[in-house]
Amino acid sequence: MIEFSLWDILKQLLLALRWTAGLSLLAFVGGGLLGLALLVARIARVPGAGRGVSWYVQLFQGTPLLMQLFLAYFGLALVGVPTSPLLAAGLCLTLYSAAYLTEIWRGCVEAVPRGQWEAGASLALNLREQLQHVILPQAARIAVAPTVGFMVQIVKGTALTSVIGFVEVTKAGQMIANATFKPFLVYSCVGLMYFALCFPLSLWSRRFERRLRTPH
Repeated sequence: MIEFSLWDILKQLLLALRWTAGLSLLAFVGGGLLGLALLVARIARVPGAGRGVSWYVQLFQGTPLLMQLFLAYFGLALVGVPTSPLLAAGLCLTLYSAAYLTEIWRGCVEAVPRGQWEAGASLALNLREQLQHVILPQAARIAVAPTVGFMVQIVKGTALTSVIGFVEVTKAGQMIANATFKPFLVYSCVGLMYFALCFPLSLWSRRFERRLRTPH
């Protein structure tokens, strides 16, 4: 039987960790852009946007992420789109992130006092200018903590993509554990790697939040 050293295990897990980090970044950036577009459409009162965005959010918040991954993976193949675990995982997590970020940011925008909207209107600012110069800068201060908290959830949520064959750090850990017969060691390393990704995000968010609250 081949003996695997701790370094052999860590090396393979670190290679897979790149895919976990990359998928997390793709989901957050793509979901953030889509979520922002949905938020603006809702605020601008585009006809039908309010109800449509509400249904979209309820759909993704009311169903398990695991089921959404299965539907994305098999649904793309069903409609004739050449699919892969990366494509299905990226698409699903982007749509999932957009649903949550839209709601998080909507709450932050609504937390800005109504008088700020009225002040912007009194200066003859249009909606885009009000959002850009008055509302969003204030909402951003409120949004830091919940947004970073959701980023952490996305990093951990990438573990579910292993069920559709995407080889991120959890899937790699499962494969290595089966080969080495050292599941406790392997999954301990996997857990520490998730911690190494998530803990700096939490620290950064607290520091950034303090900077935003410090008067200049």
